[in-house]
Amino acid sequence: MESRRFPPAPAVLVAALGLWSALFLLFLLILPGGRIADGEEDAAIRLMNRALDAVRACRIAAGIEIDPRTDLNRTGLLGVEASPITTSLGQIEAKRTAANPQFAGAVVRMFREAGVRRGDIVAVSASSSFPGLIVAVLCAARALDLRVLPILSLGASNWGGNDPRWTGLETLDCLRRGGVLDAGLLAASVGGEGDAGGDMTAEGRDFLKRKIAEAGLPLIEEKTLAEDVGARLRLFEQRAGRVPIKAFVNVGGSWVNMGVDSEVLKLRPGFNPAAAVFLPPPARRGLIQEMAARGVPVIHLLYVKGLADRYGLPWDPVPLPGPGEPGAGKERSSTRAVRLAGAVLYLLGAAGGGALLLLRRRTLAASPCSFDRFFKHPS
Repeated sequence: MESRRFPPAPAVLVAALGLWSALFLLFLLILPGGRIADGEEDAAIRLMNRALDAVRACRIAAGIEIDPRTDLNRTGLLGVEASPITTSLGQIEAKRTAANPQFAGAVVRMFREAGVRRGDIVAVSASSSFPGLIVAVLCAARALDLRVLPILSLGASNWGGNDPRWTGLETLDCLRRGGVLDAGLLAASVGGEGDAGGDMTAEGRDFLKRKIAEAGLPLIEEKTLAEDVGARLRLFEQRAGRVPIKAFVNVGGSWVNMGVDSEVLKLRPGFNPAAAVFLPPPARRGLIQEMAARGVPVIHLLYVKGLADRYGLPWDPVPLPGPGEPGAGKERSSTRAVRLAGAVLYLLGAAGGGALLLLRRRTLAASPCSFDRFFKHPS
């Protein structure tokens, strides 16, 4: 009876080591923070670092101080605790976290999850509560060469863009003048309760209306939620023309974006396919639900802690991660430990394979018959 033939031992060992290496690489790729550096994410991060530099310079030139006791990283994107244009409660740690330039890299990933490609149109409706997230979205869009249609409401929660001396309009104007970003706002609104400053003082409402008029922007001022949503949809559709909108980005928790149905609070931070968005009756829908009803995926930027956890970003980092670090954010200590363990296992496996190959060669030299017979005709 003819004996079975097996591959020569060196070929088996080389194949085993190759498989081991491939499995180890896969192990690294699936770990949180274990992603290979990405050029577009890195470009978005570097652009946001440039934006922070520009904002700092603009504020210094305007004589508006950056308080190091609150804006620990001196980003220039934090406001004040309270002012006439403050709309609601806000967490200072969330505002500092949102000013991390690595959020721009994370938004690049969200756009990709949404299936957005270069040259596509994305609609953005933002409150001024998270200036860092607004800048991150614009930087991500620039890195991907997207066409952005932004609408801004000026009211903001605590520590957001609620400093009357430096609102969201000043931030965007600074970036335009510095040649960093050109948002090209379609329109603006007062924001806050009813998108009309219902939770502000009369002084605050009047101040923001003057700011919008001075900027030469159309003022969105409707009486009902459905009319407000409709006005914004018309602006998006008119500017997009016949080109479809491929994603909708909500920044903050504005009334017109969120709608008035509590189910929106269950929306996952970051990317959401249109089918995952609960659709209440039309009269209760905000822009999030109306866009989803049209089949447009939603990028939901509100719950900063949830965003940081989902996309592997550090919470309230001091100092901010450096410009050259990967867009996935800092690795957690547990991830680093698992990486180290994986590297050790890989080296042990490679060393073991090499030792076995060396042992076989030496054994063949000393007694070629027995060892060779073992590999070719195992019992």
